[in-house]
Amino acid sequence: MLKILIVILMLALLASLGSGLFYLMTDQGDASKRRTFHSLGVRLSFGLCLAAVIIYGVATGELGNRTPWDAGPKKTATSQESE
Repeated sequence: MLKILIVILMLALLASLGSGLFYLMTDQGDASKRRTFHSLGVRLSFGLCLAAVIIYGVATGELGNRTPWDAGPKKTATSQESE
């Protein structure tokens, strides 16, 4: 469930980035229109929410590192002697 939320937030970030580009091109520096600035605020909010969800997932253990090149924590010398 957490991974789906992360994907949704990333798609929302991309949509906000696209809308910001669109507003930047259509407004052409008009000082009375602040749509580009507002889309930046929305994008910042989505980014902070995404970071909070990732931190929450790592802290609770729902998100972890399951890569084949990471063997996990290495054994210390004391744990090798007891075996």
